[in-house]
Amino acid sequence: MRKSIYLIAALAVVITTISVSFKTEEPKYEYRFMTTIESIIPMGIGRSRIILEQEDIDPEIFATTRTDGHTSAQGNVVRSKLKIKNFEETKLLNFYSAVGINFQNIASNDAIISAKLTQLGLMGWELVHVASGVESDAGKDDGQGIFITRYTLKRKVQ
Repeated sequence: MRKSIYLIAALAVVITTISVSFKTEEPKYEYRFMTTIESIIPMGIGRSRIILEQEDIDPEIFATTRTDGHTSAQGNVVRSKLKIKNFEETKLLNFYSAVGINFQNIASNDAIISAKLTQLGLMGWELVHVASGVESDAGKDDGQGIFITRYTLKRKVQ
């Protein structure tokens, strides 16, 4: 009988040790965005860029709470303090040249954006989502607008 109790106790210790050793902590992630703005303004007049922030910011200092659904303290948030000063800016080419769509510019932008994403991947960033949109007046002889893409990236916090 004593041998059975000792055997059960030893087995319980072994099972507990094994189950504790297999427990893993949930990974924690940090996130960042990379934004591309590609102008459709012809002849190089537009400004096409890759933008990547280089500065941490605490969003809580810009947040306010509405308690009745109407009253807001957002007017007390100083807009100039929202702007970061450190960001990386990589030049891209415009989609259009003087005669129309410039496919060489589009291919060149694709190569630059791919190289940037690869570089970030080598730094441990994983691309998790892409969202894009177009802004254009599209009125008579408009010729203005942007194509914007936001890349959401994450990596495990060490």
